[in-house]
Amino acid sequence: MNWNINNQFTYPKSTRSIYNGSRHYMIDGERLPSVTNILQKTKSLEDKEALERWKKENKDSEIIMRESSNRGTLMHNYLSEMIMGRMNGELIEELNLPKKMAETIISNGINNYVKEVYASEECVFFPGKYAGTMDALISTNNNKLQIVDFKQKNSPAKREWNSIREYFTQIVLYAMAHNEVYGTNIQSGIILMCTPNLIFQKFEIEGQEFKDIQVEAMKRVEDFHKL
Repeated sequence: MNWNINNQFTYPKSTRSIYNGSRHYMIDGERLPSVTNILQKTKSLEDKEALERWKKENKDSEIIMRESSNRGTLMHNYLSEMIMGRMNGELIEELNLPKKMAETIISNGINNYVKEVYASEECVFFPGKYAGTMDALISTNNNKLQIVDFKQKNSPAKREWNSIREYFTQIVLYAMAHNEVYGTNIQSGIILMCTPNLIFQKFEIEGQEFKDIQVEAMKRVEDFHKL
C-alpha cells in the first residue's frame, strides 16, 4: 500500500429508507434525499429518451443492467477493502472479474497517485438539502483534496458523453456537502473507471468546469425539492 490512512474527519451515522418512493438518508433526525435519486429524478428529457431507446433496441437490457449493477457493487466492495488497507490485492487467490477490475483501478489509478485516503464509502450530507455515500476522499501526491468516484462501464467511455457529466455532477454534490459541513475546499474530483475487459480510464474535473457544474448541480437539487 503506497498511501496513508488519515482519520481527520468523523462522518455521521445514517440509515437509508424509501420515502414517497425515493431513497432517503436519515441523519440526526433529518430525512434527506439521496444524491443518486436527485440525479435520477432530474435527468434531462434527452437522457431519459436515450435510455428508453437503448432498452427497446436491446431485448436483454434488464439482464445487462442487473449484471452490470451486481458487478459494480462487488468491484466497489473490493476497492473499499483495498484502499483502506483491509485486503492485500496481491494476495487474492481467486481472481474473479470484479476483483480483477478493482485490481486494475488500484494499479492504474491509485498507486503512485494517492498520498492519503480520508474516507471510503462514507456518508456526507448538505444540511436541509441532500445526502449520499461517496466512494472515496483522497489527497494526491501534490496535496490536492479530491472526491473519487469508482465506475464500471461495459465499454470505454468518452469524456463528452452525458453519462460522464452526470458522474461529474455526483462528485460535485459530494464535494459541496463536504465543504459545507467540514469547512474543506474541495474543488476537483476524479472518475476511475474499468471495463469488464480491463480497460482503465481516468477522467478529472476541476477549475471553471467544476464551478459551472456546481451551479447546475444545486439547481437540480432545488428542482427536485420543488417536485
